[in-house]
Amino acid sequence: MAGVNLHLPLYKPNPTRSSSSHTPSAYTTRTTDLITIPQNLAYWESIHTDIDSHLKKSIQIREPISVFEPMHHFTFTPPKTTASALCVAACEVVGGNREDAVVAASAIHLMYASIYTHNLLLETVRVGSESGPGIENLHKFGSNIELLTSDGIVPFAFELLAGSGNDSGRTLQVVIEIAKAVGAQGMVAGEDDGVEAEKLGGEVARQLHGCGAACGAIMGGGTLEEIERLKRYGVYVGKIEGVLSDEGKDEGVKVELVERLRGLALKELECFDGKKIQQISSIVGV
Repeated sequence: MAGVNLHLPLYKPNPTRSSSSHTPSAYTTRTTDLITIPQNLAYWESIHTDIDSHLKKSIQIREPISVFEPMHHFTFTPPKTTASALCVAACEVVGGNREDAVVAASAIHLMYASIYTHNLLLETVRVGSESGPGIENLHKFGSNIELLTSDGIVPFAFELLAGSGNDSGRTLQVVIEIAKAVGAQGMVAGEDDGVEAEKLGGEVARQLHGCGAACGAIMGGGTLEEIERLKRYGVYVGKIEGVLSDEGKDEGVKVELVERLRGLALKELECFDGKKIQQISSIVGV
């Protein structure tokens, strides 16, 4: 396994980077001296390949071009997120097949893409006056298109789920989970583990990871306990990524927080068969 750092810049986009430049993924090694997390890269990349394949079939550039070209662009421009990959991994942990969770994982990626695009736009506006003229040239489309398209991606994600043909009861549960995670409830969800809340990557980022894992467990036919445990596991993964992405935090503090969160995450997997959790636990370095 290669040593890499988790990375989810969902809450902290960089408006100074051109859209044509390389976009870091969830598996890009960042400059962090003390923390590296080994992962089974082949496993996680294969999941992302399946998700991308499904999205490319669902969001093709077609008429009207003014609608589908920006939607396609904003779907595939953001860095990869492990929130959607966790959906597939969790499904497999509870005995489901990968194809059972790909649609739900794609919907979670679309939610992430919408949030990322919104944040990028807001951050650009925030620093625009400081950066001088020309900042708008870093965006392929105008701010009005960015705003409208990122809003339009959300209902399309639910449409994708509704037309999936999967078990209707499970699909409804997934719709509810996603709506909670990206809505007001996800934004104000409280902390129940005593871990520092500030600067851990944003509550929506954490909840989206928990949502991804829960949705995968739902689509895989997991029990209520399995769903809740995997949801909490996903939240801890989101917190770990938030810590590693916080450039302003002391490295020693990062190490302490990551180790604490890693222990809490792995505790949620104790009730599962050891062989089944090998892949999903690799995301936190096991």
